[in-house]
Amino acid sequence: MSLYAIGDLHLSFSAEKPMDVFGDKWENHAEKLRQGFSKLNEDDVCVICGDLSWGMGLEQTREDFLFIHSLPGKKIILKGNHDYWWSTATKAKRFFAENGIDSIDILFNNSFFYENYALCGTRGWFYEEEKGDGHDKKIMLREIARLETSLNAAGDREKIVFLHYPPIYQKYRCPEILELLKKHGVRLCCYGHIHGKGCAYALNGWSGGTEYRLVSADFVDFSPIKLL
Repeated sequence: MSLYAIGDLHLSFSAEKPMDVFGDKWENHAEKLRQGFSKLNEDDVCVICGDLSWGMGLEQTREDFLFIHSLPGKKIILKGNHDYWWSTATKAKRFFAENGIDSIDILFNNSFFYENYALCGTRGWFYEEEKGDGHDKKIMLREIARLETSLNAAGDREKIVFLHYPPIYQKYRCPEILELLKKHGVRLCCYGHIHGKGCAYALNGWSGGTEYRLVSADFVDFSPIKLL
């Protein structure tokens, strides 16, 4: 059994959102994802760091989630900024059950155990006080609380954190999230959200005792990366 991660699948089987407009790399990317996931075994686990489907509601995501369900391994998903279909985790779980989707679970105010590790995380948010507004600050504070809840649910296990937004990007820092990672001794943090030319500026390496890895689908060539 191995642990993998990838982010930003941006599937659109039922939504009019072709990704190839963002560059040739995205052409026929669903088939690239199928090929990339083919290396996984059924007992492997893959965390998907948000931006799964362009569907605007759960009904419009059915084909996207059936596609994800068809891929080998257990999938643990978290919310991204483009997951407009999201209303509550409870409704999503009910939707999965109604459609026979039993290989997908949701990381949201909880954690999952993988061998001696705890898989923790939340969406995160970009917030700069001098540029943001009150609404942005409220979102950021909720995301910090959710991450803390997830980390606390992990107990004494070694923790791996998965986010959609990077807590470090170029000159941007999210001190509250970085402090939580430090407090809980998190040695590995995977994130998505960054694409295309922006990947050249993403942190892939160590900072403050934590290793950061960008796992956006186009950055990892649509093939989940093995973590453990």
